[in-house]
Amino acid sequence: MFYSIEELVTQSKNYSSVADMMIAIEMENTGRSHDQIVALMDKNLTVMEQSVAEGVAGVTSVTGLTGGDATKMNDYIAAGDFLSGDTILQAVQNAIAVNEVNAKMGLICATPTAGSAGVVSGVLMAVRDRLNMTRKAQIDFLFTAGAFGLVIANNASISGAEGGCQAEIGSASAMAAAALVCAKHGSAHQAAQAVAITLKNMMGLICDPVAGLVEVPCVKRNALGSSQAFISADMALAGIESVIPPDEVVMAMYQVGRQMPSIFKETAEGGLAMTPTAQRLQAEILASNQEK
Repeated sequence: MFYSIEELVTQSKNYSSVADMMIAIEMENTGRSHDQIVALMDKNLTVMEQSVAEGVAGVTSVTGLTGGDATKMNDYIAAGDFLSGDTILQAVQNAIAVNEVNAKMGLICATPTAGSAGVVSGVLMAVRDRLNMTRKAQIDFLFTAGAFGLVIANNASISGAEGGCQAEIGSASAMAAAALVCAKHGSAHQAAQAVAITLKNMMGLICDPVAGLVEVPCVKRNALGSSQAFISADMALAGIESVIPPDEVVMAMYQVGRQMPSIFKETAEGGLAMTPTAQRLQAEILASNQEK
């Protein structure tokens, strides 16, 4: 078992991949067989695929605050006249799709949380055809993301209520970045650098959900987090390294989360949640719920 990113990188050298190491640890911790563990992750992958497809087809949240943006992005990509790269925009589209499904109370796979579920799944669905990833490679992508996420969860936080949105979108984006590096046959060390680069950029990101709902600004933050994962992965694959070691970056994120005022940690008492428009929307949603 590893308890730091440094240990993760070192121990992974004894296995064919980070994913295989994570599977072995799951076998040891749960008592399940290799096939059982892989089957469970395969089920998660299926849910991700279904949530992306459902969201792109078009959904609207229970409150009506969000919905339809994944479809708009899909149409925009299809038109072919865009500024960003196709793969990144596909990830953005997918991330939006998953979180729009979440907002309509649909079935999603929390990776690592429901509020940040669009990042890892969105990135994987966007890159798998480009990298000609087999089903096994896609499952390995998820195990790799989970390995790095495990360290972040154990040493910092993946909870917006505890550490702000840096702990949710930040962690999800770092997990996706690390998995991208490994999927592109980069080293575990490079994957660790991608984690550090991502978390440094996301550090201090507050959690300020309008009306306390996982919709605004959560859906769009998933979109931007998915794009961050690609840039961090490319930087790491290019040989760019974080001056601050990955484990120290994780610790810094933890400290920032502890020092962050409670109004910025999922309480809807600060940030965007306190803007005039957000307050009006909250009152309208409350009134609508009372009528029901």
